[in-house]
Amino acid sequence: MFYTHSSFLLIHTYLWLLCYPFSLRAIYKDSRPTSFFSFLKFQFMCSNYISEKMDTKLQVNEGVKENEEEELAAVLTSPLSLDGDSANEYRAPNLLQRIFSLLKNVRPGSDLTRFSLPAIFNIPKSQLQCYGESVYCVNDDILSRCANGGTPLERLASVIGWSISMYRPLMFGVAPYNPILGETHYASRGNLNVLLEQVSHHPPVSALHATNEKDNIEMIWCQYAIPKFQGTSIETRVLGKRELRLLNKGESYVMNSPNLVIKFLPVPDVEWLGNVTIQCRESGLEAHLCYKGNSFLGRKGNYRSVRGKIVSSPEMKTLYEINGRWDRSVTIEDISNGKSTVIYNAKDVISSLKTPIVKEPKELWASESAVIWSKVNEGILSKSWDKANDAKTAIEEKERELARSRMLKGETWVPKHFVLSGSKETGELVWEVEPKNIKLTTAPIVVPL
Repeated sequence: MFYTHSSFLLIHTYLWLLCYPFSLRAIYKDSRPTSFFSFLKFQFMCSNYISEKMDTKLQVNEGVKENEEEELAAVLTSPLSLDGDSANEYRAPNLLQRIFSLLKNVRPGSDLTRFSLPAIFNIPKSQLQCYGESVYCVNDDILSRCANGGTPLERLASVIGWSISMYRPLMFGVAPYNPILGETHYASRGNLNVLLEQVSHHPPVSALHATNEKDNIEMIWCQYAIPKFQGTSIETRVLGKRELRLLNKGESYVMNSPNLVIKFLPVPDVEWLGNVTIQCRESGLEAHLCYKGNSFLGRKGNYRSVRGKIVSSPEMKTLYEINGRWDRSVTIEDISNGKSTVIYNAKDVISSLKTPIVKEPKELWASESAVIWSKVNEGILSKSWDKANDAKTAIEEKERELARSRMLKGETWVPKHFVLSGSKETGELVWEVEPKNIKLTTAPIVVPL
């Protein structure tokens, strides 16, 4: 799962909310805000649902750098899931509080490209962690079923279910931190080892490499986002090649992502929308999925729905139809006999997820997301906003200083774990990555089984 990769979008979101009271008044005729402050109160009432629970269990672990000069602390929080069972939970501050925080920090004529989003708008984790958690934070080992399926159709059905598991309900009005250049996140769940690196900052490009030696699985992904303001929404195209390799079967599955859409009207919400194709050239099978959401009038007939089909190429003959909701369950139906099979159950896969822990503190890297943002996380979890803002500003200023230093020296930053390349296809720049190391060992951060 992914949020848009820019605090710039959240700024536009809140400025939009401040500029459209009369539009909202026309829609919600029973609630007529008569002043700026009553409008803010109205917005707060309309967005009570925003404060959805997000489990967080604070895990503070200390390690030592290899040079033993400075201690490293990692602060890990629970992954986004369907529910919230923890007594130590993160709850997003209410909309009124966030709007006043924005007004306090933005002045007329401010350069928003240099604006540091206050920590009150952040969830306590980096976008890089959210990206990784969507892969390794699951309860059901769908990946093993992908690798061990008896037929190409069985394996594709499992790959479809696994791809759906990466999309989680998101909260309106808050976002993860933008990863800094060279930031990494390295975690393991069982035999699955997942390494991520922020390989570019302008534009923001994230790379992922994951291996499972037991099931002989490898993943190589590249992700970058292009947001566009659409008037009543912000639509972000989540681009990049995602490849899942089942090495024992000699199969590769290439897939894309749906778009992330932040809606302002008629009810603020965040949705996954658009078309996804999962293709296996070796078997000649393809899956075509369509993620749908609310209509503009707020009707929920297609809310969080996934529909599509499995076809054989090149004749494009339909073999199975796909139907369901990504936050509930998804089935495939064999059109030859009408038999239905559940390929994904959200409650079983992304409910009551366990919080990752640091198993080997001495092996933590200084570039680890949970280390870089640890003090900001602590401030957010304790609602010490000044502490969180100071820590976040210090990180961002240090990055700007390093960027200026590289520019003055004429140096080009090079990723440590990936090779990044870009090419133009149909006039649009396309980014790809390749890992420098084929084998990944168990990471210092692990998900308890």
